Amino acid sequence: MAVDVVCRRCQKHFAVKPFFIKIGAGKYCSAKCQHEAARTGTWFKCDGCGKDVYRTPKYINASKSKKYFCGKSCQTIWRNKEFSGTRHAAWRHGRGSYRNIMTRAGREVKCEFCGTTDKRVIVVHHKDKDRTNNKLNNLSWLCRNCHYIVHNFPDGRMRGLLV
Repeated sequence: MAVDVVCRRCQKHFAVKPFFIKIGAGKYCSAKCQHEAARTGTWFKCDGCGKDVYRTPKYINASKSKKYFCGKSCQTIWRNKEFSGTRHAAWRHGRGSYRNIMTRAGREVKCEFCGTTDKRVIVVHHKDKDRTNNKLNNLSWLCRNCHYIVHNFPDGRMRGLLV
């Protein structure tokens, strides 16, 4: 003696024993419909590639940008475009490219005073002390030690601190 019931999700008719209705079951025709009905999230279009993406309320509320992506690769592509240049948190002024200028010019990465070639300690020195003057004839490679001496002991060369 089964009772005819309509599925709450797909509106399909199916038979259920009265006992299951009494205990609160028998609302869905299959486990698939039951699981689909339990989902409380929303479908979005991926802001990177346009694919359909399902997101739960927890994920939706946690999003700062309110942008939703299908995966890390789409998110990374968007983030690299969005947070570059002046919109990046570490952006200073955009004039710190003197190291690239020296490298592209083909200058050997070597301290001009002591001859150190360890790239971990080599820095670019502005001869006229103007950080915005990035002309090649104004730039030179110095190790941190020699750079400190040049800036703090102007007569360092004369006192024999620099060769």
